[in-house]
Amino acid sequence: MASIKDVAAQAGVSVATVSRVLNSHPSVSPDARRRVLAAVDALGYRPNAVARSLRTDQTRTLGLVISDVLNPYFTELARFVEEEARAHGYSVIIGNADERPELQDHHVRTLLDRRIDGLLVSPADGGTPLMLDVARSSTPMVFVDRWIPGVDVPVVRADGRDAIRDLVAHLHRLGHRRLAIIAGPAATTTGNERVEAFREALREHGLALSDAYIGQGDFQADSGRRATESFLALPEPPEVVFAADNLMALGALDAIRARGLRVPQDIGLAAFDDIPWFVHTDPPITAIAQPTGELGRAAVRALVDLIEGRSPQSVTLPARLVVRSSCDENASNQRSNV
Repeated sequence: MASIKDVAAQAGVSVATVSRVLNSHPSVSPDARRRVLAAVDALGYRPNAVARSLRTDQTRTLGLVISDVLNPYFTELARFVEEEARAHGYSVIIGNADERPELQDHHVRTLLDRRIDGLLVSPADGGTPLMLDVARSSTPMVFVDRWIPGVDVPVVRADGRDAIRDLVAHLHRLGHRRLAIIAGPAATTTGNERVEAFREALREHGLALSDAYIGQGDFQADSGRRATESFLALPEPPEVVFAADNLMALGALDAIRARGLRVPQDIGLAAFDDIPWFVHTDPPITAIAQPTGELGRAAVRALVDLIEGRSPQSVTLPARLVVRSSCDENASNQRSNV
């Protein structure tokens, strides 16, 4: 393997000049920079990242701990995080918590041991002792999508309250009155926020959210299936089921079809977290879309600000309702045209 001395000899410059070029120092002349980069390419030189990190106390690496890699929302979020980090000169190491706080903590410890420069986390619960310790430490950290209440860490998230209000108003206009929700874990901020926003929106239309119409889920498909089976077993099942994330919506759809029922003729279905394949289901699913790309990019920018000594503000972006045809929209349009 070529060494930095080989690059310096090939380019006709000093080792110090090569080092300045590789570290983007502004004091190098354009001609010297061109010759060094040409020598790097010709020799296939790759800097020793470990040695560089020991010299600079930086690894140019960010850690990202997401709640569930099987959830298309978090997969897409990770993609935009990696893209934005690369634009800032950072690599990303990803850990999948699988909605388990103990696995989340395992990944956080591993990432800290690898001397990452900063950490992005979507917390799996209300805050483990380790997460609270990291938040109080000097480690630059940003919460994305979810957060831990009372912890002084920048948060980049979407606010779904207005979109949920729009969804309930939409369902009410369609004539639906018996509305149920499959809620996320009570230990997560998004789980609590979405069920409370749903309850408040129903109240605005003179409707109550009964306990029988609240299914406790865990943001994974099996819980959506179980909650929907319970709804369908009620003497008076709901007219529409709103799943508080896309995987629980998938589980709900499985349970409905297992009963030989049809969406939306027998029961409507809506979801939080729109994903590309909702367009291709039969029928296409009405959903609330989060600005995933903007969230991922904003989270990285906030973390880079922290790493570089600035004080970023938290960022809250609006979610929006995407109306399709899983809540009997087409039948309603036909009735209005008669």
